[in-house]
Amino acid sequence: MKAAAFEYSRPGSLQDALRALREHGGRAKLIAGGQSLGPMLNLRLARPPVVIDISGLPELRTVTRHDGMLRVGAGVTHAEIEDGVHELLRGTPLQQVAPGIAYRAIRNRGTLGGSLAHADPAADWVLTVVGLGATLEIAGPDGVRMAPADGYMQGAYTTGLLDDELIAAVHIPVPSAQARWGYYKFCRKTGEFAEASCAAWFDPAAGTARIAVGALDGAPRLLPQLAARLAQQGLAGMDESLLATELAGVMQDKDEHHRKLHATAVTRCVAQALG
Repeated sequence: MKAAAFEYSRPGSLQDALRALREHGGRAKLIAGGQSLGPMLNLRLARPPVVIDISGLPELRTVTRHDGMLRVGAGVTHAEIEDGVHELLRGTPLQQVAPGIAYRAIRNRGTLGGSLAHADPAADWVLTVVGLGATLEIAGPDGVRMAPADGYMQGAYTTGLLDDELIAAVHIPVPSAQARWGYYKFCRKTGEFAEASCAAWFDPAAGTARIAVGALDGAPRLLPQLAARLAQQGLAGMDESLLATELAGVMQDKDEHHRKLHATAVTRCVAQALG
């Protein structure tokens, strides 16, 4: 199939893009890498009258460091993160996650911000930003606001973005020398979305201990009690009953098979981080 007819706009700056969003009053769709919106347009699952192309905006393509945080532009592609194009991202959790996203052809075009805006529950970046306790920089007509990743995704394909806003960047903590990261997911085959996934981030220097599970029906969920126990005791503190209890609290609508998959993903993820 082919997309329904739409008006195409390619603004030259972030302010021009925001102005175009405001002018079209929620009828426009943003496109960056197009790896999610492109198929939806061709299948006519999405029929926006206007498509605004923000893939070339220079403001969304930079990576900088400030006050113990890395600011990663929303237009940075998965492949650029994977390949270490930006020196500041080399050796970070983002570079460890990127190679496992879909296929190389998709990673060449897909962007960090585009994945977060699409908000597929099984997507890698959605889980990663929650696992890291990242903050999203959201640009709108009234300026920039900062939104914690924990509450940004409200449900499957549903976020806190307003019609006239876009994700400008993601702020993640700079890892200390003691920081440890784990990421594990179950897929039927390489390149597919996860059926169960987990991200674990421990940084004793910053007092951070986070375990997040993804590939749920909605947003990723944290397992704070298990994370606190493991931060104190290391792998020796892995408690299967505590894990089962916390998973039951965030997976009420999942059957025993899915809970087992997620429990295994958490166990392997934590072992990767702390082993």
